Amino acid sequence: MTTTPRTFSHIGLSVPDLDAAVKFYADVMGFYVLMQPSEVTEDNSAIGQMCTDVFGPGWTRLRIAHLSTADGIGIELFEFDGNEAPQDNFQYRKHGTFHFAVQDPDVEGLLKKIVAAGGKQRMPVREYFPGEKPYRMVYVEDPFGIIFELYSHSYELTYSAGAYS
Repeated sequence: MTTTPRTFSHIGLSVPDLDAAVKFYADVMGFYVLMQPSEVTEDNSAIGQMCTDVFGPGWTRLRIAHLSTADGIGIELFEFDGNEAPQDNFQYRKHGTFHFAVQDPDVEGLLKKIVAAGGKQRMPVREYFPGEKPYRMVYVEDPFGIIFELYSHSYELTYSAGAYS
């Protein structure tokens, strides 16, 4: 029996300032705001109970907003009471998620916007097939220390050509 590929629904990001994060991801990244920042409290409401199931008792309250990319991938932003920045935001040797990627044909233009908004460029823009195909990438950080990658072309185009051969 063949397994059918699934679609990607959303990613959840924990940020220190929800209002600033919504502004960054809407204004700089161009994501659609589906739900403005809202407060959720630890109570017996459906969402309160769901959060307790996920975070365990004692989370008290959080703020949340929902955004979407142009292709319908959700960006769920959370601001938790008592949140703290990790000492090392790029623990790539530890199991778990260490980045996500966004696609834009103007990698350099988007990179400039990210840096101008308080983000960081973590490496030079690199080409996968120098002199052959214009596939480019760069790792960046948003103003809150969340690391992500910018791709000039789709994941399928970039890797179906055998980027590492």
